[in-house]
Amino acid sequence: MLKSYLKKIFEIADQGDAREESYYATLERLLNEWADSSGKKNIHITTLPKQTEAGNPDFRVWDGKQHVVGYIEAKAPTTEDLRSVEGSEQLKRYRYTFPNLILTNFFEFRLYRNGDLVEKVSIARPFIVHKLKTIPPVEKEPDFLKLLETFFSFSLPKVYSAKSLAIELAKRTRFLKDEIVTHELKQEEAAGKGVILGFYEAFSRFLISGLSKEDFADLYSQTITYGLFAARTRSENSFNRKLAYANIPRTIGILRDVFQFISLGDLPPQMEWIIDDIAEVLA
Repeated sequence: MLKSYLKKIFEIADQGDAREESYYATLERLLNEWADSSGKKNIHITTLPKQTEAGNPDFRVWDGKQHVVGYIEAKAPTTEDLRSVEGSEQLKRYRYTFPNLILTNFFEFRLYRNGDLVEKVSIARPFIVHKLKTIPPVEKEPDFLKLLETFFSFSLPKVYSAKSLAIELAKRTRFLKDEIVTHELKQEEAAGKGVILGFYEAFSRFLISGLSKEDFADLYSQTITYGLFAARTRSENSFNRKLAYANIPRTIGILRDVFQFISLGDLPPQMEWIIDDIAEVLA
């Protein structure tokens, strides 16, 4: 499994013009092969094209039962020191927000639980690919398989205390505001159109005169989390983002307008991922 993976990594690198995203499919294939061989046949992995350093990690892993397993953030194979990446503002945000996270440069894999490094393993030496121009031998395969087992075995707690639930929701709401809504609003404003821009204009016109964009991003993000929470309290069975709209009280018009977009609309992928994650905490 790792031998064929490293062969493909070498072939991509040897082309000379490969970008970080060029390696995504190879890593995804490796993870799916491991999942199949381990009896986790319903695992679903989605990737998010990297547009900026803001937003979500590159990979999201589902368990096949509509539950998020974890996230993977990839860096280019030429990134030699993942320890320096670990201390970056981007990784600090990811580690704070996502309780099960892998950081990798496709050779080294570092697993974090609730922000703390719990396992790390290097399956090959990058300089053999980049300097010696050959396929590197596999190293520490048992340790790598153990790391994957730890990653894929993760699940969110089924029951939260009021305090821990508030903390988990606050983490994700802040991430939604700082990393998603703020950036989406800027992009839509530059384009002169967009759903979130429309909500900002509506909030400014009908709710709060003179509302700043920063305050809107905060208010909009909190509205989404509150709406998910309100919908969950009215949902008797399963719950996710798409089911939320049906459980929003009809008496709260603005909330229904927001969730008509959140549940039924064509969300930007970055926003979809983090809102799904908030819904998962409440599920």
